[in-house]
Amino acid sequence: MSDAQLPDDYERIREEILDSIDEEIEAEIGDALMEREGDPHRTREGKMGRHEYFRNLLKLQLELVKLQEWVVTNKVKVAVLFEGRDAAGKGGAIKRITQRLNPRVCRVVALPAPNEREKTQWYFQRYAQHLPAGGEIVLFDRSWYNRAGVERVMGFCTDEEYEQFFRTVPDFERMIVASGTILLKYWFSITDDEQEFRFQCRINDPLKQWKLSPMDLESRRRWEQYTKAKEVMLERSNIPEAQWWVIEGNDKKRARLNCIHHLLSQIPYTEVQQDPVELPERLHSDEYQRKQIPPDVIVPMVY
Repeated sequence: MSDAQLPDDYERIREEILDSIDEEIEAEIGDALMEREGDPHRTREGKMGRHEYFRNLLKLQLELVKLQEWVVTNKVKVAVLFEGRDAAGKGGAIKRITQRLNPRVCRVVALPAPNEREKTQWYFQRYAQHLPAGGEIVLFDRSWYNRAGVERVMGFCTDEEYEQFFRTVPDFERMIVASGTILLKYWFSITDDEQEFRFQCRINDPLKQWKLSPMDLESRRRWEQYTKAKEVMLERSNIPEAQWWVIEGNDKKRARLNCIHHLLSQIPYTEVQQDPVELPERLHSDEYQRKQIPPDVIVPMVY
């Protein structure tokens, strides 16, 4: 690496650290950050500043709350698939979607590798049981398209199973849509260099090393094979009833905002009028005396 490259790399690492911090503070002090004047952290050309990012994110999250109320009121079923390379930003987008929603309405499905029993089932069976009922939004953090991606590249399925998948997945998705479910499919796309950078950041960050499984590391080595598998998948499973949408993911902040904005645009929700909420008066009883908490059960005030 030349000396000329060092400043830019330092800036990228700095932004990566700031982004990690953002993930933890968004839910707590997002409103306070909106009040900040300007943004001194807009360092790379074309990168979105944190002030602009939070301002747009909170607007979109407010719309997600409206969507949630509409889904519940009208018993709508929504299923969203998030696919893409490792470290492409799927998890970050999902986190921002669910951040302010009711987990009883909007839930995330991230299935582990199938066990021996599940391997003998109809391939779509273990996914179908997680599809939404009326009034639910289900976000699949990877989905039945594992067969077209990781299973194909890593040799976890046979050629016949792979071809059978593409013969049947259009009908499976048409049945989902015909049942009244809104089905959206997103592919998060990042460049070769960007994935390498994010992997290196995870390797050097003890808080993120758990995100790097042996499978993730092997996917890095097989970049070209995954690219070919992705191209085949997008071509063979892009149907009018459930087309693929590609999110440009090199800029994490823009990818999250664009994903949420597009998701909202694909669902014909309207704002549901809510009855005004009034806090009732607390009942008081002269006979009630609050008991003292035993000191030995109180958690020590370490901080």
